[in-house]
Amino acid sequence: MNDKKIILTKNQPPTTNRQPPELMAPAGDWTMLIAAVNAGANAIYFGVEKLNMRAKAANFTLNELDKIVEYCKAKNVKTYLTLNTIVFEEELSDVDGIITEAKKHGVDAVICWDLAVIQKCREHNMPFCVSTQGSVSNSASVSFYKSIGAKRVVLARECSLEEIKKIRANSDLEIEAFVHGAMCIAVSGRCFMSHHLFGISANRGECIQPCRREFEVNDPSVNKSMILGEDYVMSPKDLCTIEYIDLLIEAGIDSFKIEGRKRSPEYVAQSVKAYRTAIDLYFENKLTPELKKNLLNDLGEVYNRGFSAGFYFEKPSAAEYAGVHGSKATTKKEYAGRVLNYFKKAQAVHMLIESGELNEGDKIYLIGTTTGVVEVELKDFLKDDKPASSAKKGDEITFICSSEIKPRDSVYLKKTISGGRT
Repeated sequence: MNDKKIILTKNQPPTTNRQPPELMAPAGDWTMLIAAVNAGANAIYFGVEKLNMRAKAANFTLNELDKIVEYCKAKNVKTYLTLNTIVFEEELSDVDGIITEAKKHGVDAVICWDLAVIQKCREHNMPFCVSTQGSVSNSASVSFYKSIGAKRVVLARECSLEEIKKIRANSDLEIEAFVHGAMCIAVSGRCFMSHHLFGISANRGECIQPCRREFEVNDPSVNKSMILGEDYVMSPKDLCTIEYIDLLIEAGIDSFKIEGRKRSPEYVAQSVKAYRTAIDLYFENKLTPELKKNLLNDLGEVYNRGFSAGFYFEKPSAAEYAGVHGSKATTKKEYAGRVLNYFKKAQAVHMLIESGELNEGDKIYLIGTTTGVVEVELKDFLKDDKPASSAKKGDEITFICSSEIKPRDSVYLKKTISGGRT
């Protein structure tokens, strides 16, 4: 995963008083939400039209809160609404309105850090969690937030595993920590680079990530410049903890959070599935190093900038930068066509190929707003009601899929990338 030497302990059988941590997934839209729930998330976090740190994600509307909560409660999944930007004076009424609707529809908690939002949650008797933007990195801070009513704190990303253990030993408040996804050079989120260069503030959820790009350093005194494209010195690798998930469980973290509201539905599905599998296997005392490696490979298939241990074991070094602009994923999706019909009794999908070709053995994604993400391997399929091993643009094919798919769902070919970069 990286060049660091991380000492991993053997898996320990779960103790009688240790509970599985909550697995929380990002939801930027309905497709991602359903993908997360189907993959095994215990909770989802999402934003509405404004005042959340992913303003450029699709997000939801206030009018959808009732449907979100109703769907998630039916699946025994908790809902957390992000109100985690800084808030200006003229926006206090917006905060009131959003919290009122969240309370009305039964959202489990608001994720925030601006004290104005915290105060509004207190006024409305709305449960709240303190966001990682709060930079909570010690038990004294945890105690303070507990004293004003917080139900949970999301620890600062700068915390090491040993520091988390100490905080856990000195506090009984719920602790949440990131286990996977993008990391920012301004680790707890308060960065002004996007605002300085483009007038668009990361602290308002509008970051366009100029730090991820290639930079040129110029010395005007000699009129010479250098391209800093080899190390991408402001673009950290993604956090990935799958190889030492047992250590995080044993540290007593209550909730494991996956980052990625602006990423793809298949990223959410794959990430949640991997961590769900790892957590469940740990509590069955079946999580082996080989299985961890397999799950790491699965995570590498979807968008990533390379993987890092973050701050969990030691402060990140120069080796922890991405080295590329874009993804190091080992697979990518290519549009193949759309679903024409799904036959429930036969569990069969009828689709039209609208681009490229599909062959026996190909893996495909079926993606839709009510379907989420379903991955299928084309072991057998029919073309013109006859068995076939290949089909091209314009052909209609039928294949078995045990998950219910909807007409008009999109179909994508999952394609291996040479060199692992998109």
